[in-house]
Amino acid sequence: MDDLKRQAAARALDYVSDGMRLGLGTGSTAKHFVELLGARVQAGLKVIGVPTSEATRADAQRCGVPLTTLDEIDHLDLTVDGTDEVDSDLNLIKGGGGALLREKIVAAASDRMIVIADDSKWVDALGRFPLPIEVVPFGLGATRRAIEASFAASGVSGEISLRKGKDGHAFVTDGGHWIVDAHLGRIPDARRLAASLSLIPGVMEHGLFIGLASTVILAGASGIRVVDRR
Repeated sequence: MDDLKRQAAARALDYVSDGMRLGLGTGSTAKHFVELLGARVQAGLKVIGVPTSEATRADAQRCGVPLTTLDEIDHLDLTVDGTDEVDSDLNLIKGGGGALLREKIVAAASDRMIVIADDSKWVDALGRFPLPIEVVPFGLGATRRAIEASFAASGVSGEISLRKGKDGHAFVTDGGHWIVDAHLGRIPDARRLAASLSLIPGVMEHGLFIGLASTVILAGASGIRVVDRR
């Protein structure tokens, strides 16, 4: 599986050219991309990146990829990131690694988003992977009730659990927030649910990435498959 992730990351490098400003995703597949990009930089490629997490920042610095911020540049040419699920409309569930807020900010600031993954991430309908929802700790009970009401209005239901870190306490994102994971099974209308969740005051961001990915690169036993948005 790790080899498939690296194959997808390597294909994404074909879309990178000299002078690009890149969004650098978070997660095991995106880490491969950062490492391969670093090798190209060492060979003379001129790019600059914006990391989507502190972990990716550390990886990029280790690999020699120059970094900047979205305060210093006004947009990105390309973001390359992984995903937890992707459907045929190239809508995504992301946030298994806890970086969904920064990932979405960076993706939205990019002219193009390329998603890299092994082909097990391709699904008929989103929802098998638990949907991460980044929330502020204050008023969590009220936020959870609002999320449940949003689910009911959107035709989905499932258990909501507070994500815990390795220490057994609430997992804290780079932005200082918590994450609740919603085990929904199947989301019949991801766009409707995304819009509904975005209206809840205690929700900082959710893991439904609607209309952001332009290309998905899937690596499987039979090779690489590239899917572009219709």
